[in-house]
Amino acid sequence: MLSLFVPGTSFAHRTPAGVKMILLAAVSALLMPVGNAFILAAALAGAASLYAVLGREGWRQMRLLRPLLPMLLLIAGLHGLMGTPMEGLTVVLRLLTMVLLANFVTLTTRMDDMMAALLPLFRPLALVGLSPRRPALAVSLVLRFIPLLLAVYGALGEAYRARTGRAGSWRLIAPLAIQALKLSDHVAEALIARGGADGLSGTHGRTRVTRR
Repeated sequence: MLSLFVPGTSFAHRTPAGVKMILLAAVSALLMPVGNAFILAAALAGAASLYAVLGREGWRQMRLLRPLLPMLLLIAGLHGLMGTPMEGLTVVLRLLTMVLLANFVTLTTRMDDMMAALLPLFRPLALVGLSPRRPALAVSLVLRFIPLLLAVYGALGEAYRARTGRAGSWRLIAPLAIQALKLSDHVAEALIARGGADGLSGTHGRTRVTRR
């Protein structure tokens, strides 16, 4: 079973989900116009240091982000060819910082807390007869599935290297797609069993996404 929530009593766990998501959005917005590599490197170091509050599990979770490195190198190379190497470096630093921060919020926030924080944003939909819980659940699942799929990709890569002694790279696209579909089926079955998006409440909202 692969759980995205790491239990703990750190300041990050005690901080309300809404505050964490607002801070995440604010920091992301502030980083977007920054073009100084030194400032972005400092931001990346700060984001990485947050994982220290998770202990050994924090280090393990950071290692799960290794599958991102090939994509980041490709992005850096493309920006280097079309612009300058410094532009490629700043883009990579910015993306990696945002991913680390978003992943940290996911690791320290329960699913039901995240949904409760997002619900007020979608309450106006109730005025036109639409359920605000469904888009809140969709956003929560997106935030959950990004690090989850990275973890699945990392596990597939390790299994491929153990069998062949080579890196999987593009060969893992098909099995990753299959695993993503299986995860979607499991989540859909769990939602149906609990009455759909509108049925998620209380202890049901604490159900964890699992990988079989």
